[in-house]
This record gives sequence, C-alpha cells and structure tokens, in this order.
Amino acid sequence: MIRPELLGVAEVPDGPPLRLFRRGADFMIVLERNELMSTRMSGSEVALGTMTCDRLADCPAPHLLIGGYGMGFTLRAVLARLGAAAQVTVAELVPGIIEWARGPMAALTDGCLDDPRVTLEMGDVGRTIAAGGGRYDAILLDVDNGPDGLTRPANDGLYGPRGLAAARSALRPGGVLAVWSAAPDPRFARRFADSGFAVDEVKVRARENGKGATHVIWFGTRR
Repeated sequence: MIRPELLGVAEVPDGPPLRLFRRGADFMIVLERNELMSTRMSGSEVALGTMTCDRLADCPAPHLLIGGYGMGFTLRAVLARLGAAAQVTVAELVPGIIEWARGPMAALTDGCLDDPRVTLEMGDVGRTIAAGGGRYDAILLDVDNGPDGLTRPANDGLYGPRGLAAARSALRPGGVLAVWSAAPDPRFARRFADSGFAVDEVKVRARENGKGATHVIWFGTRR
C-alpha cells in the first residue's frame, strides 16, 4: 500500500490549516481528519459546473462567480461549456490553494487559471458577493462540505438569511445560486426557498463514473 506524501500546508484565515497529500497519482486536500476533496472523487464538483451552465443556456455572455477554487474541477467544467464571451470570476480565500494549483497540481490545473475568460480574486467570497451589485448570472458556492462553516466559522454567514439575501442581490433577475453539499440539509433547503429563490435539489454521485457517495447540489433561481 502506498503511503500518502505530505506536499504542503496552507494557512486558512481564522481556521485550521489545510494539507495537501499525494498518494500515487492521486491528490487529496485534508482539513484535520476530514478529506475535503480528492482527484478520485470529482464527479459532483464537475456537475456543479455543468448543471449550472445548463441553466444558463439562454444567456449568450454569462458572468459566473465561483466561490472556492478547490482543485479546479468546477472551473474547468464551466470553461468547457461556456463560449468566448463568458466571464468567470474565481474567489479563493487561501493563497496556498492557488500555489498548489500552479505548483504540484499544475498538470491537473491545465492552465485554467490563465484562461482569458477567468479573473482570480484572492479573498473572502462573501465580500465579492456583497460587492456584486446584480452583475452575476450565476454564483457557485463550494467553500465547505455543505451549508456550514467547516473550513472556517465565518463561512456560516454565506448560508444564513443575510448571506442568501446578499447572493440574491448580486444576481441578475433569473440568475442562479448553486450550493454544493456533501449531505442533505433540510433546514438549509427550507431557508434557501424562503429567501426569494425557486429551489431545485439535485442528488449527484461523488465519482464521474456514477459511483461513490451521494452529494447534493441546490440550484436556486432568483425570482
């Protein structure tokens, strides 16, 4: 059995550090004892991107905000679906994540951060949303394991009434707020629907081959 190799540690503002491991050809980002993401299980992150784009089929030049780069699966899925006129803003809080993307995971990243359609903003996605002013056609949130502040307590605010109201204000009419989660959360689903969104809850598999754990993505369309 191949032992995992620690490649780096990234500090998280107001939260515990993240660790990047490699086992053979696979990479894993770990928070304490929780594996947040892995190259072995990218299916639901890809689905977050592709299913959001499917909901923007009538928008010729959409502007998307992705909260959390992670391993870039959602960003690459979005770029593969969108045309040359699209804009994608990526908000990433942790500098180490981007250092890993340009360093040990550069082959996986495949230049997506240098795509001319992409703007990288280092900082809290909540602040980017608050400054949105109705400019986005879609906001995609994958900054925790679900609608709670696992990575850092401050992320809880993204999923509360104020955070949802801010996201709604940052979206154009008919815009989509997509939220990824490792597990169902009925209380959040009700809160989401009570915040001025028509909500669709979709279950997706963790792996692209349709296997693995079942994850959840909520798609809320701004009323």
